[in-house]
Amino acid sequence: MKNIAAFFDIDGTIYREGLITEVFKKLVNYELIDGGKWYNDVRPAFLNWDKRLGDYDTYLQKMVDIYTEETKDIHKDQIAYVAQRVIEQKGDRVYTFSREQIKWHQANGNKVIAVSGSPYELVKEMAAKYHLDDCRGTIYKCGEDGKYTGEVVPMWDAVSKRKAILELVEQYDIDLDQSYAYGDTAGDFTMLKMVGHPFAINPTRELLAKIKEDEELRDRVTIIVERK
Repeated sequence: MKNIAAFFDIDGTIYREGLITEVFKKLVNYELIDGGKWYNDVRPAFLNWDKRLGDYDTYLQKMVDIYTEETKDIHKDQIAYVAQRVIEQKGDRVYTFSREQIKWHQANGNKVIAVSGSPYELVKEMAAKYHLDDCRGTIYKCGEDGKYTGEVVPMWDAVSKRKAILELVEQYDIDLDQSYAYGDTAGDFTMLKMVGHPFAINPTRELLAKIKEDEELRDRVTIIVERK
């Protein structure tokens, strides 16, 4: 008998905001990166999105670009330490619905898997905190000296998430028609389409537009709105 899985995005789906933002701020506090990059480059994109003048994906891409550049030559052990501190201090800031769904899936013996665009170090810590079965996240590559090189293997876009889920299906013998997916941005669109039970959690304007354009998904998706 095939397994049933529940695929969860993390940022904006389990966690109420963006974990990469929390890591960025912590790196600034530890003086490992330049705080001016946040105020001069990232914050304007954030404010545009916050005022609904810009879209979330633009803000996220700006954050990823700056994070990638600024973490070059930082040792992986330093990032791992920061990731641990972030989850220890911020890991409880999750949506009630998502937390209860994780518990429900676990009680029913489903495979619960995080598929997130956040750095893998963060995703791994979050997955451990909530006792998830497996996880996939964005990989920031390191050189032989253990320092980040600026090379990235993304997991925030729809193509990457689809590929990851197909690999997980093979690994865990998953029945997608009986499985669940939870996401909030356009990057989660294919993940939602692939399963029998899709949930959009506080979906962004971009994801809502894609859902409305897709008659098949529109008829199946459950939209959940919970206070930030």
